[in-house]
Amino acid sequence: MPSANPAEKIRVLIVDDITETRDNIKKLLYFEDDMEVVGGASSGEEGIEQAEKLSPDIVLMDINMKGMDGIAASEIISSKFPHVQVMMMSVQGESDYLRRSMLAGAREFLIKPFSGEDLSTSIRRVYQLGAARRANAPAAPPPPTTATPAAPPPPPPKGGKIIAVFGTKGGVGSSTIAVNLAVALREETKARVALIDANFEFGDCGVLLNLPTNRTIADLSEPTLDLDEDIVGGTMAGHSSGVKVLLAPLKPEMAELITPALVKQLLEILPKMFDYIVVDVWKSFNESMLTFLDASEQIILISSADIPAIKNAKLFFELSEALGYPPEKTFFVLNKEDGRSGINARDIEASVKHSVRGLIPRDERTTVLAVNRGTPFVTGQRNLPLTQGILALVRAVRKPQEEPATAAAVKKAR
Repeated sequence: MPSANPAEKIRVLIVDDITETRDNIKKLLYFEDDMEVVGGASSGEEGIEQAEKLSPDIVLMDINMKGMDGIAASEIISSKFPHVQVMMMSVQGESDYLRRSMLAGAREFLIKPFSGEDLSTSIRRVYQLGAARRANAPAAPPPPTTATPAAPPPPPPKGGKIIAVFGTKGGVGSSTIAVNLAVALREETKARVALIDANFEFGDCGVLLNLPTNRTIADLSEPTLDLDEDIVGGTMAGHSSGVKVLLAPLKPEMAELITPALVKQLLEILPKMFDYIVVDVWKSFNESMLTFLDASEQIILISSADIPAIKNAKLFFELSEALGYPPEKTFFVLNKEDGRSGINARDIEASVKHSVRGLIPRDERTTVLAVNRGTPFVTGQRNLPLTQGILALVRAVRKPQEEPATAAAVKKAR
């Protein structure tokens, strides 16, 4: 098994049924001092044989070949040789090809023709992300700690503003608001905006934005990685709005890979890369979630006008006070408001002892269509009351030097 030692060359195997293509790729990599083309294959079957014989670090696999195609071959290679990273190549960039490739275990999808720079950069990124597959399995992460009253948390890191979106219970729409807030921030400010899906077991941000899930936060958990801005940026998915998204792990059981130590590392790196970091925080108070909340300059608490959600909002405020959070850190928003519950904002304020600073109206049709299409409703539907509610929230959370944050700005959406 090859070492992850960066002093050694990255061993590359090229699998493509066109000899000229194999030769051209070899030429593209000829002047890369840290890479070595160790072999070539003209079919999926031969590619599997060569992968076993040569033990490459990276396999560049064409998707359309006679006999066994690249997807079938990738699935076998990923299963039999977990230390080998497969990068798929195709002249076609349809989402179905991308989805099938990633399900087969491919770590990257390159559309032909590509430049030598794009190829070498992708190879290095995939090699780094797969380093732990060539190392011993990591030790189990420490169990989460129980939240206890503590001294006031340290101030958030300098740089980008971290905004945590926290729902008082499932179904209040916190993920939908987080996604649309991130996109609206990008569109309104033209700033660099990141979105973190911190529901590590059942994250929905990728679905809400219709993003491929070939790279997730779990890729950053590999212990041999020396995290930096390039590695973190290469793991994030790009949305058409310009928002960069750090997606939740593909499988629930992978959530345990995301340790509080990793979260702290990310919260040191991301503010250097982005002006705003929106975090869709899971409804929990384990150590990782508390790390997000502690680092956040603003917490947007999302509730609906029903008794269970209001009860949990009250508990949240009690806990935030015990944790030493200043009252102004939490921005209380009532979502899905239509006046039909019989409980109005004043009733809720009297119960939780905090002001409702934002109201976002209920619009089931628009929300359901947006979710099913994987398209944020703030895009292209600015005149909707629902969108206006999000835009008012944007005005409230923008940095002071851009526009003062006031409760009145949000209450305009009422």
